[in-house]
Amino acid sequence: MPKTPIIPEGTGKPLAPYLPGVLAGNTVYVSGTLPFDANNDVVHVGDAAAQTRHVLETIRRVIETAGGTMDDVVMNHIFITDWADYGAVNGVYAEFFPGDKPARFCIQCGLVKPDARVEIATVAVLA
Repeated sequence: MPKTPIIPEGTGKPLAPYLPGVLAGNTVYVSGTLPFDANNDVVHVGDAAAQTRHVLETIRRVIETAGGTMDDVVMNHIFITDWADYGAVNGVYAEFFPGDKPARFCIQCGLVKPDARVEIATVAVLA
């Protein structure tokens, strides 16, 4: 099956060898997305809610570039650095997924940059 790189306009150079997203068939795989600006600097340091919003807006750009919407999301993999941020992350998450929610999991772990509090990887199936 052919795969198509998905790179929204204005995307910075990744820290590692990966693409922001890949379209395979009608499925979009969005790489783990951190709260980075175009220079890979962490934004909204210390604010898990603002970082979550930034991450989900970035994910939305990838999915829309592939021709989909957030309604096409079927799975999210959520990584947080502190369980104390769980409520803030969920509050913003609910704004992006107001209807039927995608499947998901959430784990606590260390992230590639210490000031990042959340990372999300996503799978969307385009309608």
